[in-house]
Parts: sequence; structure tokens; C-alpha cells
Amino acid sequence: MSEKKLKGQIALVTGASSGIGKAIAIALGEAGAAVIVNYYSGAEAAEEVVSTIRTNGSDAIAIKADVSKEEDVFSMFGEIIQQYGTLDILINNAGLQQDAPFHEMTLQQWQKVIDVNLTGQFLCAREAIREFLRRGHQPERSKACGKIICISSVHELIPWAGHVNYAASKGAIKMLMQSLAQEYGPQQIRVNSICPGAIRTPINREAWETKEAYQSLMSLIPYNRIGEPDDVGKLAVFLASDDSDYITGTSIFIDGGMAVYESFADGG
Repeated sequence: MSEKKLKGQIALVTGASSGIGKAIAIALGEAGAAVIVNYYSGAEAAEEVVSTIRTNGSDAIAIKADVSKEEDVFSMFGEIIQQYGTLDILINNAGLQQDAPFHEMTLQQWQKVIDVNLTGQFLCAREAIREFLRRGHQPERSKACGKIICISSVHELIPWAGHVNYAASKGAIKMLMQSLAQEYGPQQIRVNSICPGAIRTPINREAWETKEAYQSLMSLIPYNRIGEPDDVGKLAVFLASDDSDYITGTSIFIDGGMAVYESFADGG
């Protein structure tokens, strides 16, 4: 990526030590941003992401924090402001699954997914918006005062039996994102969501690792290929850049057409 569309900007990517978060962090760094690589576990993996970003020519640091814990988020943002002075871009990516049939799902399984996937996005977005408002709009940095990108899922639209806690968290993220875009648009703060479908990451290895599983997956994807983490990274750079300055309050599906329900191609 030759054009440094995010040069001089500071970006935080939560859950950035692997998978989609890792790809986004590296892509933002390639676009010129200094990147804070947040992680909860796997310090070595996070430092590898930092090393890759630095090798590509941008600054980066890793910060351990549990985004579902308010004190951890306060501490992380304090460290960011101390080190970089402000924040321009938040990628609310940290998330997890704890799957179970609904009638067997424990309160702990429900609460853990809601705490990380939804409350974590609330806590980080709140601190980011506080910082955007404190700093104020500086057009020389960006046309927007600040940018928040929520990593949602096709399951903010498509129900997912056996994963009710996860699907509920993603549906709620849609309303969180749209409500923030509505509330803070007058302050030139843009808030959007990226909604990945099937992406080749460790979290869904069972869906693509074998030939049989991959062929079954393709029955759901009109474009007939699995998504790669880099696909999401490129979209994140676009949404964080001035190229997308008139886009806010929008969910962008990056799913090879999964949300058009390919399984219904021959009649529902």
C-alpha cells in the first residue's frame, strides 16, 4: 500500500494479536498510522504484530487490556494519550464466541460474550469519543474529528442458531453504532460497522480446514471463495480515511454475498 492515507494519525485496534484484528492493525500501519495493538492474552503474538508494523515503517506499541473491564480501558487510553497525545481512529474488534444450544447455555456463557463483544465496544467507544471531543476537530489531521469502526458480523442480520449470545451481541452493535453516528455526527465523528462473513481465521478453522467443510461453506457464498483477513484490513483503511468522509452510520458487509442467502438460490 504505497499511499499513506493515514499518515500522522493514531489508531487503536482492540483484539489485534490475531485474525481480523491483526490484519487490520497491519493494514492501518501500512497506510501510515501509528497503531496501538491491544490484546488480552498472547503477548508474544501481539509483539509480533508490533514488529511487523514497525518493519513496514510505522510506529506501534502493544497494550494488554481486558476491554470488558472499565479500569483496564481507562488505563489503556491513559497510556495512549501519554504516549501519543491523542487518538484518531478506534477499531472496536475484540470479540469471542462461547457457543451452546440455547436451552443449555449458562448465564456465564451469555454474560461473557455480551461483556466482551458489546460492553467492550461501549467502553472503548466512550473513551474514544471523550478524547475526540477534548481534542476537537483538527482538519489538518483528518476531515473527521474522529473515526470509530465497529467490527460486527453478518450475524447482525442473519440469525445463528446455537450461537444466540454471539448473534445478540452483534445485533446490538448495529444499534450502538447507528445511535453513536446519529448522536455525534454534528461533531464530525464518524461511526460505521464492518460486518465480515466467513473469513479465514483460527476462530472458524473447522469451517474451511477440510475440503468437505470448505465445499459446504461455499453453498452459502455466491462469490465462491472464503474471505481473507487482508480483505477486511483494506476495508478498514478505507473507512478510516478521508476517502469515506461522507459515510457514517453504515454497516458494510464483506461476505462474498452471504447476506443475499445463497442457500435459497433454488427456492426457499
